[in-house]
Amino acid sequence: GSLLVMVYFSMQDFELGFSLSNLFEMAEDDEINRKPDAIFMFGVPPTTNKPEGNETVFFDDVDSNMMVATIPHRDEYGYFGYLKKMILTLHNIIMIKRGYLPYHGAMVRITIRNKGCFTILLVGDSGAGKSETIEALRVIGKKDVEDLLIIADDMGSIALPASGKPRGYGTEIGAFLRVDDLGPGYAFGQMDGAIIMSAARTNARIIIPVTPFENIVKGHDIEFVLYANNYEETGPDKPVIERFKTCEEALNVFREGKVMSKGTTTSTGIVGSYFANIFGPPQYRELHEEIAERYFKAFFSSGVFVGQLRTKLGVSGFERTGQEESARALLETILTE
Repeated sequence: GSLLVMVYFSMQDFELGFSLSNLFEMAEDDEINRKPDAIFMFGVPPTTNKPEGNETVFFDDVDSNMMVATIPHRDEYGYFGYLKKMILTLHNIIMIKRGYLPYHGAMVRITIRNKGCFTILLVGDSGAGKSETIEALRVIGKKDVEDLLIIADDMGSIALPASGKPRGYGTEIGAFLRVDDLGPGYAFGQMDGAIIMSAARTNARIIIPVTPFENIVKGHDIEFVLYANNYEETGPDKPVIERFKTCEEALNVFREGKVMSKGTTTSTGIVGSYFANIFGPPQYRELHEEIAERYFKAFFSSGVFVGQLRTKLGVSGFERTGQEESARALLETILTE
């Protein structure tokens, strides 16, 4: 986003470090003369004896108003996700401390022919079907969708202006996606601007630029806030899109943060994390809870559509069709609102 994070990496990890240029906007020369909001050192010399607990750590230096993070050079941390997520953790914590509501999700600005513009935020953990639903919407909505602008692919924040609707911001200019979740041949179609990692493995990933920096920092009024539910099948009592009736009902679903894990991390099966975001909110839960309650009340009072979208991406047999069904339901909901 608009934060300045200085990232240092060892030359042993250069292929991971340089790949950040496909994901985040590089700072200009005149920008790096000011005090950064955070400093992150990836690949620092590890201690002789591996300590107990997590070695991916951050420190909140309150006195100097600075966040600092380190990850040691060990084989188990030789994965791009560690670089990306630590930077986003620093972002989320800073935004929480400034009174913003960070989110783990995808945000898009859709222009519907003869209908206008709508900003949609899909919140959910990895593998919930956020990016996949948006890509499916781009394909099936050619008749009605004039433009689809990506504001955030993974993380961002929401602000509450003095008047009007809540406004959404992004963090990344790129996307870090599972190749298996994309349509056949999609990764090869993006070859000219893509970085592909672990191409022959189960969790193969692709890093591609998806949006200009101006889009993620501009700020967009939000019309839809939806939780991406990938673990429930749809039926008469469980529609693809379900609008929450109360603020507390919505908060309960978002707090639980359930997802059917697809093996993108060490977890499998249905797991839950606070607001589907282990990168900042749980560490500052008391402060985040206060902010979340205030923001969700503002969602309801300002007429934002708050609900959940059942993508079925984690349900066996619906890995491909689920995202198309959720995209169609989302388009129909926009057209009838």
